[in-house]
Amino acid sequence: MHKTILAAAVTLLAAPLAAQTSPQVTNDLTVTMSPQQYRICNDRPTRPTWMDEVHPRESYKALTLMDLYELRAWEQIVETGSCGCDVRFPEWEDASGEFDEIYLMASAAEHTAAQRDIRQQRNDLRHAVQDLCEAQGNW
Repeated sequence: MHKTILAAAVTLLAAPLAAQTSPQVTNDLTVTMSPQQYRICNDRPTRPTWMDEVHPRESYKALTLMDLYELRAWEQIVETGSCGCDVRFPEWEDASGEFDEIYLMASAAEHTAAQRDIRQQRNDLRHAVQDLCEAQGNW
């Protein structure tokens, strides 16, 4: 009996709070999304549009390209010793070209193996990149 009363009291007290935090519902269908805001480097280059439009069954291709992009950026950070926004978030063309040349026609299993290798290489660089970028306030 006490548990039932306690549950009812909690529900009654939580209802006004839930009503205050619920989003406003309108019939207006206009898009009001603001641009993506990041903690650092808001002027990032836009990624290739096909990555956002890829069929879900082929999303592994977009993941491979994202992994490759980040690996190449991290290699440049270590090589140059700079973690500026232009080095940390370079243009996508180089990574896209490498992806098209090596991975575009690869099977899903080959992508999985490539992602594993790329992530291992990236993990090997992680501490050096993190130290450089933290020291430069860009992590």
